[in-house]
Amino acid sequence: MRTVAVTRIGSLRDPDEATRGRIGVVDLPEPPLGPEDVRIRVAYSAICGSDPHLAEGYFGTDVPIGLGHELSGVIEARGERATRNGLKVGDRVAGNFLRFCGTCRPCQAGKQQFCENIQEYNRPGMAETVTWHESQVYRLPGGVSLLHGCLLEPTSVAVRIADKTNVRVGDRVAICGGGPIGQLALQVMRMHGATALTMIEPIAARREMAARHGAEHVIDPVAEDQRARAAEITEGGGYDVVIDASGSTRAVSGLLDIAAKGATVVYGAMYPERFELPLNLSDYLYLKELTLTGVFVSPYAFPRALQILPRLELDELTAAVFDLEDAPAAFDAHVSGRHPKVLIRCNDIVDEGVAS
Repeated sequence: MRTVAVTRIGSLRDPDEATRGRIGVVDLPEPPLGPEDVRIRVAYSAICGSDPHLAEGYFGTDVPIGLGHELSGVIEARGERATRNGLKVGDRVAGNFLRFCGTCRPCQAGKQQFCENIQEYNRPGMAETVTWHESQVYRLPGGVSLLHGCLLEPTSVAVRIADKTNVRVGDRVAICGGGPIGQLALQVMRMHGATALTMIEPIAARREMAARHGAEHVIDPVAEDQRARAAEITEGGGYDVVIDASGSTRAVSGLLDIAAKGATVVYGAMYPERFELPLNLSDYLYLKELTLTGVFVSPYAFPRALQILPRLELDELTAAVFDLEDAPAAFDAHVSGRHPKVLIRCNDIVDEGVAS
């Protein structure tokens, strides 16, 4: 089974080719089809911002490391007991790359994100096929193409971020980072009735994209005084909700200064393993009573993400598509920042459900 994988550990941004991380296409064995499993012929698999971290060895260094967890495709086989949610061969689907076991203490306590058996079905989806438990798989609505459907998983992250904010209609909201999660979170916050909706992003094209999709204000944190602009936009009150979707160590600390008293700040990205954020407890937790939280994965969010998927504007996030054999070039394009999102076409599948 042809699979995109990390074949050498190292930063994909390393200027030295001799030590740079490497992405390749390798042959990996296809997992057996269990009685409650479905096998999906993958149409599209999108590159996530976390994938370069895997190349750096964040979750281990034994190569090859299969990649891909944002995907769509068509069911081509089904185990004999994979019948409980009505999935059929030929269905157009997307899904959750993690299977929550339902039996460990965190799962039984309503905290699936801490499932003790979470890696059991975490299989690379940037491949010709992926085999998942039926509980991981969701049938795409008729109005959602396979091209757009591969964004179900990042959409679930935006939904989970919204859950963690406890946003209320009329709350003033700022989002830092105009990558895919930031752009999706922007659209979700707009659905929640956010006001003073602001995108903080140094890349002009991404600020312009945010403005096209609902941002009322944009801030260039390099060329502008971020704190002063935030005060101007919020009339000195600060933002009730602040979301970091950048993962940038340069950006995250300043977000506490633009938060209103009593605000919620969500760190919704993946950060360097050894980064520690300086935090003045007196200023931010005592005097301002900020609520600080983060996001790991997206339990309970997929059904709602599926419902809003047809309402999202996704064309700009699905414009850059590379074929499977061109995966190294796709990752080069991803790390260059030339595109807001990069997708890999794993199989050339005719989308019979909707024109893409």
